[in-house]
Amino acid sequence: MRQLLVINPNTSISVTKLLQDHVQAATGSHITVTSVTARFGAPYISDEASYAVAGHATLDAWALALSQAASPPDSVLIGCFGDPGLMALRESSPVPVTGLAEAAFIEAARHGRFAIVTGGERWAPILQRLAQSLGHAPALAGIHTVAPTGAQLAADPVAARQLLTQACVDAVRQMGVQTVILGGAGLAGMAAMVQPYVNVPVIDSVTAGTHWALRTHPLPLQRRTPGFDVPWVKLSSEMSQLGL
Repeated sequence: MRQLLVINPNTSISVTKLLQDHVQAATGSHITVTSVTARFGAPYISDEASYAVAGHATLDAWALALSQAASPPDSVLIGCFGDPGLMALRESSPVPVTGLAEAAFIEAARHGRFAIVTGGERWAPILQRLAQSLGHAPALAGIHTVAPTGAQLAADPVAARQLLTQACVDAVRQMGVQTVILGGAGLAGMAAMVQPYVNVPVIDSVTAGTHWALRTHPLPLQRRTPGFDVPWVKLSSEMSQLGL
């Protein structure tokens, strides 16, 4: 049985449970899903500072998960729409790694130009920079943020559905896109509620991450064991054990 590790880079256990439930339901019996929650950082990532800390928390969570497992998973999904720590984890992992944003970008780009709708006004420059670094900037028509964060939206699904539906409709009308990504771990499942009111596909970033996990293939044997190739100083014992 293939194993997928889902890393929640924030400290919210409720978000981890949401990710676990949605990803496992979508994979069915094809993949066994295990989730791990960041041991430090922000309850919900919503700005540059919390995003920077989340990169470290992602690596630490990866090291912790490895220390508790008999063998590495077959693939890793960073459960945050922003993919903190993606490149660093990919560099040190012997298995494929992606994040909710990258997986959603790949799926959306198959339809043509796309827009992003997400919660938290400070996310726009972070996501624009990520799309540029991953090579998806040409297909990204724009980013429409709503004021409530993903955590606030998840806490009030009824109000969130109304707000996000209007945001998606506005994005399609104003940007002329072929698809919309509804991004955010806390928004898992909401794309299905919004879709009936939007005349282009609405992509759930958590579902996109699951689709990636189902079709991913093992990496070439470039390195046989995980490791950071760094002599860490004053980091967690689990990270230190993976260092030089």
